[in-house]
Amino acid sequence: MRVLTLCLGLCLALACAAPVMAGESVNLNEASAEELQSLNGVGEVLAERIIDYRKAHDGLDSVAQLKAVKGIGPATLEDLKDKATVGG
Repeated sequence: MRVLTLCLGLCLALACAAPVMAGESVNLNEASAEELQSLNGVGEVLAERIIDYRKAHDGLDSVAQLKAVKGIGPATLEDLKDKATVGG
């Protein structure tokens, strides 16, 4: 049973990371917490902060707007700019 649980967890992790691994951008205005966590440097807490921020501000107008989210500094923003989008 533990092996099955571990396999299912691994499959879920790979599925969430698939858009970034495939070179596709993650839409910050539509992504789930799990999808946001597929981005390098974004963990559970930061993903929830991004979701809270986009709800409070009716979405993001640009990826650069992430600098207003607590925990996202210049290095993280630089890393995310080519892997994230706000839709279009």
